[in-house]
Amino acid sequence: MSRSQTPLGHPNSGSPKTLRYGPNPCHIFPSPERTTPPPTPAMPAPSSSRWPTPHRAAIALTMDNLGEAQDVLRGSWPHPIGTHPSIANQLPRMLDLLARHRLRATYFVEAWSLGVYPEVVARLLREGHEVAWHGFQHEVWSGLSEEEERRNFEKSWRALEEARLAAGAKEEVAETVWLETYNGFRPPGGKVNEGTWELLREHGVDYVSPLGEFGMGKGGVVVLPFEWRSVDAFWYMEKFAGIRREHGEREEAHSPEEFRGWLMRKIDEVVEEGGFMSILFHPFLTTSEERFAVMEDVVKRLKEDERIWVAPCREIAGWVKRHPEHFAQTPLA
Repeated sequence: MSRSQTPLGHPNSGSPKTLRYGPNPCHIFPSPERTTPPPTPAMPAPSSSRWPTPHRAAIALTMDNLGEAQDVLRGSWPHPIGTHPSIANQLPRMLDLLARHRLRATYFVEAWSLGVYPEVVARLLREGHEVAWHGFQHEVWSGLSEEEERRNFEKSWRALEEARLAAGAKEEVAETVWLETYNGFRPPGGKVNEGTWELLREHGVDYVSPLGEFGMGKGGVVVLPFEWRSVDAFWYMEKFAGIRREHGEREEAHSPEEFRGWLMRKIDEVVEEGGFMSILFHPFLTTSEERFAVMEDVVKRLKEDERIWVAPCREIAGWVKRHPEHFAQTPLA
């Protein structure tokens, strides 16, 4: 079976599926439209652009943090495992939005969460989204020792295999072509360690998505970075006050309208420069109509502009690997 995550096709719509991991079932509503995602472009890059014809820029829609993995790690989750409200409330709405506009995203998921929310992972795969790796339980990556980092890789790949085997035994998800490996990694906290590059190579990971510069990293690992201002948490969360100050913003939490304004300006800039951009929405933060409207407006903006190639990170990384002459070595390497 291929290492890529292949969507199954067009499952029938119907009654919402139910997660029964706690006393309060979480309903996962199938989206109204299911489409088979287009294949990764294989045509040569045009002379006027580094990206597939007719696109001038590449933008990845991404999500991080599936459920309560980090809260459990910190000992701050008082509820039954498998009952995080974002799974029942925010995430289905976000996936429905992407399905309506026929856009696919990359969800960086903690390995711990694969076995807790298999129906959610199955829906992501069926609808053509990429499920990539976000550590075992969202450990701050730059704070890990070499031994802790290696154990995190091993534990995460073991959890992936256990979840794959368990999924095959579940009637609700057995029909889904399950995740076999991780194509990409986003380090929690945004920073990789010196030893990360060799571990990525050993485990066959094609790309990494840290803070930093876009390009080719060590050992042929593609770097698809994010910047703090493209992350909803940067604008909304109180604990990001220091990072906002470092970036010349006021310390107080900002409004969804300010986040929207920055994103729209940045998208225009990326298209003009022919560059790459990663946009990050956390389901657990998309808790109001105003915040959801930011994602909705961004999705519409991306869908309406044929100059923008919107694709899962694994497809963008694959394009970069096949056309190294167009992409520089990143300073991270």
